[in-house]
Amino acid sequence: MTSQPTSKTVEVSGLGLHYLECGEGDPVLLLHGWPTSSFLWRDVMVPIAAGNRVIALDLPGFGQSDKPLDVSYSFRFYDRVLEEFLDAIEVEDVGLAVHDLGGPVGLYWGISHPQRVRRLAFLNTLVYPEMSWAVVAFVMAVKMPIARHLATSAWGLKKALEIGVADRNRLTAEAVEAYRAPFREPSARRALAKAGCSLHPKGFQDIAEGLPVFECPIRIVYGERDRILPDVAKTMARVRKDLPQAELTSLPDCGHFLQEERPEEIGRLLADFFGS
Repeated sequence: MTSQPTSKTVEVSGLGLHYLECGEGDPVLLLHGWPTSSFLWRDVMVPIAAGNRVIALDLPGFGQSDKPLDVSYSFRFYDRVLEEFLDAIEVEDVGLAVHDLGGPVGLYWGISHPQRVRRLAFLNTLVYPEMSWAVVAFVMAVKMPIARHLATSAWGLKKALEIGVADRNRLTAEAVEAYRAPFREPSARRALAKAGCSLHPKGFQDIAEGLPVFECPIRIVYGERDRILPDVAKTMARVRKDLPQAELTSLPDCGHFLQEERPEEIGRLLADFFGS
């Protein structure tokens, strides 16, 4: 029987990083986005762990990891954190799955260290510098004091989660509270806002130009009813063009947070991919 995820912490560059881990074998790293955490992957991890060591990290600024206000939350910042995190837990190369903001963060690191990426899975995520109106509006909002306060409030976080699912019945009150809990303090909410608007367009351009460096197996799994990234189908079609080895599955009844709506199916699909 596969073990349940264990909560762990490690210090990297003076930052306390929290992560969940379960299973044994080839390592798989799962990266979340805004405003979630490793908690997003809790039910997806277990099936993957039947054949892999699965690690879901809370990125700095999120979850139970430190949320400093004196860092940039830039591509280079996250690149350094990921590199040092994997070194700290003694992982050489990984299968990598990315979602939402974790996409650009993980892809930027990956194109700089392609030898450390064994397999790569895209879920509903940002990839290219051409942003949808929804993403542009979000970035503008978290830069403006009143809108920022609203977006990162308990009400705002609940709304973001509700918008991100096609079926609200799949989003429990307990899950909403788990996502909101790390952001009770004003300083944590400011860090969350900063993390949501600090990735420079040049980094996205670097990703777009660097994607073909990934010669490893590629898997795409996304929910079609994504109101947070309404251009997700267009994005994933472009990824498939840039990485023709990619295998694609789209889920017509899922929204942005597909790990909340269909954890068993996502877990099975990723377990098949990373375990093969």
